[in-house]
Amino acid sequence: MQAFVILMIVLVAAGTLFDILHKGSARYFFENWRRSKTRSTKEISGGEMVSIAVQTAVVDVLTSGEFCNQRRRIAHLLTMYGFVLYVVTTAIMVFCYPTPVTPTPPILPVLWWLGGLMVCTSGYWFWFFIRVDVAAEGNSPFRLMKADLFILSLLASVTLGLIWAWLQANGIAGASAVFGLYILATVVLFGGVPWSKFAHMFFKPAAAFEKRLSEANGTVQNLPTLTRDDPEQQQRHSMELLRDAPMDMGLGIKREAPRHY
Repeated sequence: MQAFVILMIVLVAAGTLFDILHKGSARYFFENWRRSKTRSTKEISGGEMVSIAVQTAVVDVLTSGEFCNQRRRIAHLLTMYGFVLYVVTTAIMVFCYPTPVTPTPPILPVLWWLGGLMVCTSGYWFWFFIRVDVAAEGNSPFRLMKADLFILSLLASVTLGLIWAWLQANGIAGASAVFGLYILATVVLFGGVPWSKFAHMFFKPAAAFEKRLSEANGTVQNLPTLTRDDPEQQQRHSMELLRDAPMDMGLGIKREAPRHY
């Protein structure tokens, strides 16, 4: 199993590298960074840089603050922390306690089960009730697309892993067959990095940091900064009646709240 875990790590590293080269993500990021520095209207001090990095880590990474939909945010956090707990405890048990000679501390299997159940709970919740084409577009949850590779392989791997562990712990026949399916699903999960959403976990922190940095130095990723709620924009309105009107005025306030992001 140690060799298998190492192979999965190699697949993730190789897949991420391929994804970077194929999509040009790293080149885009560094070119955008250079453009942001040359066009900046404000000098960012070292202290501000550290503050931006901390905000990125706490808000964008650790708490997924970019999600407006709270259900998606909760599901994302449960999946993220559950997956981390599941993978870390798996690695510890495989490498530190590989044989009965070195008994596994009781807390590790408990944490492994907890992580797996967190992934399954949030994953199936997302798949059947939250994702866009089901919640907002009314499509069947059984409609499959290439973009579903990550979530489906993740759910298959973790679900089969939990079933295998339960069968093995209770001495029920069929554990070996389920274990084989578990290995297959895990290979698809970690081997399908270039064709799934798996690699985004490495790009997200860098992209979030660059976005916050561009807002701080005034470039704002070359996007417009004036909006309708800006006082200057309100005064430019051609109808005096609407200059002081609330932002949610109009029939739009009666529409159904968006649920797809």
